[in-house]
Amino acid sequence: MGRHCWRRLVLVAACLSAALLLLGAATRSLLLESENRVLGSGWLGGKRRSPLKMLYDLDQGPSSALAEVHRQRRSLLHRACSRHTRRQRLLQPEDLRHVLVDDVHGLLYCYVPKVACTNWKRVLLALRSPGGLDPQAIPAHEAHAPGRLPSLADFSPTEINRRLRDYLAFLFVREPFERLASAYRNKFARPYSAAFQRHYGTRIVRRLRPRPHPDALARGHDVRFAEFLAYLLDPRTRRDEPFNEHWERAHALCHPCRLRYDIVGKFETLAEDAAFVLGLVGTAGLHFPAPPPLTKAVTTHDQAVRLFQDISPFYQRRLFDLYKMDFLLFNYSTPSYLQLH
Repeated sequence: MGRHCWRRLVLVAACLSAALLLLGAATRSLLLESENRVLGSGWLGGKRRSPLKMLYDLDQGPSSALAEVHRQRRSLLHRACSRHTRRQRLLQPEDLRHVLVDDVHGLLYCYVPKVACTNWKRVLLALRSPGGLDPQAIPAHEAHAPGRLPSLADFSPTEINRRLRDYLAFLFVREPFERLASAYRNKFARPYSAAFQRHYGTRIVRRLRPRPHPDALARGHDVRFAEFLAYLLDPRTRRDEPFNEHWERAHALCHPCRLRYDIVGKFETLAEDAAFVLGLVGTAGLHFPAPPPLTKAVTTHDQAVRLFQDISPFYQRRLFDLYKMDFLLFNYSTPSYLQLH
């Protein structure tokens, strides 16, 4: 079948060593409706259509309300990328480390910490299990164990290009400051372990607290939200090392203006969006793990309001500028509790 428009492919610049390989930034178009991609049914064993073909068919026929929501999100992301991005560097393979691969079902999932990524990793592991494993039965530490799920960065340029072209790519995002509040609560205020306090908390206390108590210097257990934000805004932080993935910007983890994403799911509509993705995969009986009775989206909004009320407008503005691209690309409004003017 003929194609009605050209698809931009990922450009690969090979250097002398495979370790220096650069992956080109331009990939498939963000808009499925502007393409005529028809994948052969045999690429998944001839048994069923791929998730990407399922989505394409939905876009071409009478669209459901949810399918229309995702079509609009793709369109908004495409327009925001065109409006707010200029010259961009070539992607390196390591930039694709957060993109996980399911070759059996034809899926690419870019995980963003603090956006239900533990449960999405559980679902991907359950999909790989021939016995129909319940995702909720998979312990969190197993879901996050290195090597359990292949990353797009692990493949050759040719294999990377093929998967980017043929697989359904999706990511889930969250209102940036609520995600930041969740990261602070989970890693510093009420941590599951003391690892982040020891690694980052002691560093924050040492750098930003004028006369720290020896116990705080040793444990980093009492970092205040204002100190955490000051650490993020300190130019030395990113100069010394990249942001930790739990507070790195979603666009910096998933590169949505250089990689095409078919589904932009949101934490605020997690249940509906997750069901939509799994419906495209065609996994009868597999359900996304249900959230607790009081959803994190509600509690972290209230927490963000409380945390930011003690932050000066000057620092609110600086922090908003730091995370501004996530607000713009994923169509989040400026939080009403900020005092930016």
